[in-house]
Amino acid sequence: MARMWEADPSALFVKRLGKSAAELGNSKDDDECPDIWQLSNGDVAVIGRDLTLHYSSHLPGGVTLGPDERLVVIPGNMLSAAKEDLPDA
Repeated sequence: MARMWEADPSALFVKRLGKSAAELGNSKDDDECPDIWQLSNGDVAVIGRDLTLHYSSHLPGGVTLGPDERLVVIPGNMLSAAKEDLPDA
């Protein structure tokens, strides 16, 4: 069965959403930084810590992870900082 949405690996990084991890005090340098980026096709890429194994047995009802999906965690202040770059629904 075909998925309703599929990630497009040919999409390119276009624009950081919010501020860098260094600007927010979440990183001392450019190594291993969480980040949020808009891709050329409008999708969003999130770079964070992979906590799939930790959270997979604690997911709320109705929430599932596909075999090719990962649950990543980013600092809350990064998402808050990205708010101004996100379009209204």
